[in-house]
Amino acid sequence: MIKKIVLSVVTVMTFTFGYAETGMNHSWRMDRQPVNYDMSFDMHRLAAKLDLTSEQMETVQVIQDSFNDAVQEAATSRGLQRRHLIHQAVRKDVHQMHQVLNDEQFGTYMMLLGATLKNKGL
Repeated sequence: MIKKIVLSVVTVMTFTFGYAETGMNHSWRMDRQPVNYDMSFDMHRLAAKLDLTSEQMETVQVIQDSFNDAVQEAATSRGLQRRHLIHQAVRKDVHQMHQVLNDEQFGTYMMLLGATLKNKGL
């Protein structure tokens, strides 16, 4: 009789702890903000902010499309691989934009990119 009671208590506690653990993990996931990997910019607003010429605007559009594709591809990876791919995409974007923009434009672009990455949680 005592053996049945002890086994029943152990079983109930096991189910309770298992449920509590699942509930905690689920609520933790709900508290986290989802990461948005869409890095596309409104080119007209970016062109106005950076005061781009028409040639620069075309080149920046190509660079931004490539950057957005690279970040979207990184989104399919997991863990450290994702971080590495995003880091590579940002470095490539910064390098290419530095070649196209003058120093003043590049400084403004870096400020915008930093704020965007922070807001996106990247």
